[in-house]
Amino acid sequence: MKKDFLYNEIAENIAEKIHSGVLKEGERLPSVRMLSREHGVSINTVKRIFLELESRSLVQSKPQSGYFVSPLNYLKLPLPESSQPLLTLSSNEPNELINKVYSNMGNTDLTLFSIGVPSGNLLPLAKLKKEIVSASRELREGGTEYEPLQGNLKFRRMIAARSLAWEGHLSESDIITTSGCMNALSLCLMALTKPGDVIAIESPCYPGILQLTLSLGLQVMEIATHPVTGIDIEVLKSIMPKIDIGLLVPNFNTPLGYCIPDKSKKEIAELFSQYDIPLIEDDTYGDIHFSQKRPKCCKSFDTDGNILWCSSVSKTLAPGYRVGWVAPGKYKEQILRLKLIHSVSSTSLINEAVGNFLMTGKYENHLRRLRKTLQENYQNYAVIIADHFPFGTKISRPQGGLALWVEFPKEIDTAELYNYALQHQISIAPGRMFTLQDQFQNCMRLCIGLPWTEELGQKLKLLGSLSKKMKQNLAGNK
Repeated sequence: MKKDFLYNEIAENIAEKIHSGVLKEGERLPSVRMLSREHGVSINTVKRIFLELESRSLVQSKPQSGYFVSPLNYLKLPLPESSQPLLTLSSNEPNELINKVYSNMGNTDLTLFSIGVPSGNLLPLAKLKKEIVSASRELREGGTEYEPLQGNLKFRRMIAARSLAWEGHLSESDIITTSGCMNALSLCLMALTKPGDVIAIESPCYPGILQLTLSLGLQVMEIATHPVTGIDIEVLKSIMPKIDIGLLVPNFNTPLGYCIPDKSKKEIAELFSQYDIPLIEDDTYGDIHFSQKRPKCCKSFDTDGNILWCSSVSKTLAPGYRVGWVAPGKYKEQILRLKLIHSVSSTSLINEAVGNFLMTGKYENHLRRLRKTLQENYQNYAVIIADHFPFGTKISRPQGGLALWVEFPKEIDTAELYNYALQHQISIAPGRMFTLQDQFQNCMRLCIGLPWTEELGQKLKLLGSLSKKMKQNLAGNK
């Protein structure tokens, strides 16, 4: 306890000096050894402190040079407003806008701020190719046979082992492989709902989830969220008697990037258990945390198998491999039955290769680099937004994931900005895509999963310039 107290005390002391201006932007901090001697703590403790401060975007490390106070201008930008969707059943899907934006996927002539996946330049492509070759040698018949319905045993064991990091305590028998996370979500919804059922989701929400729920004939109730702490628990409590199922993204929800606090996750798990309503948990972004420790899930607090935990490697390792899974709790037989009907088997070769990649420790090494890159990208984006976007712009402060949410002054319509930016080879994701209601027209999501280059920075500055011109033109037309 004493060590934890010292750890927190030292970290908060440095943070306070940065916020108060005692430690200036760009100033070098004392070395790890110096702080260790000064406070009488171990070098590992000091390293943990610096990692914690890095996760809060207060310091940044420079190889061979040490730790420095981060550029902090962007921290003065206000947070986006909490969402306030109407507690009504919604179905006004912005199909045309969604189709327009996603038609750009794979277009190498565009700067794709709009597509929420990591660039191939950030992925271990050569190592993955080697694993594919190795898997084809190890598997019977070169991986051409059907694998067991529940999925590749090695891969399921690795996912189960990794669940210990967030106190999931899963075994390989608890997990079913799927073709990506969207397939896992789809199987869960098909197994547990019927047309006309009411589903609770966060607002704003990933467009793919909105499209999936409507395609199954479900009625959507959007729940208010805060840009840092996530879903409004009191609102959720008030609508529990009106819903049939929930689908939440507690860890680094796109587009806001918040992480719901553990206390609230526990309360959510207990709430759905109390009402005996199934909760589908999308944890696609859980491994891309900017803090020192992997966050817990709602599934961490599941005592009766009522939570169906879904995830994939699509946002961390290989989007095109379509490797996902679900730990469906007490709904296992329903999910297996539907998987047999809809896909028979997962892809043997790919699942074996990813299982090997996880087993050798290569995945965790890759994740450490990816997390650091994404956090640095967020800081780079935020600095440019603070300096080059219109006065009054607000941004989220993602605690992980791939998304940055930008809220412009009310007069800027990001659906129009999308068309304007596309003329300059820039694609964004307008905020209206992330809701079924009449909201978020002045917001947009930017993907931070692109490799940072001077050219990318210039494109972001150009986007800021275009939004400023748009605001000026609107003011001049009044």
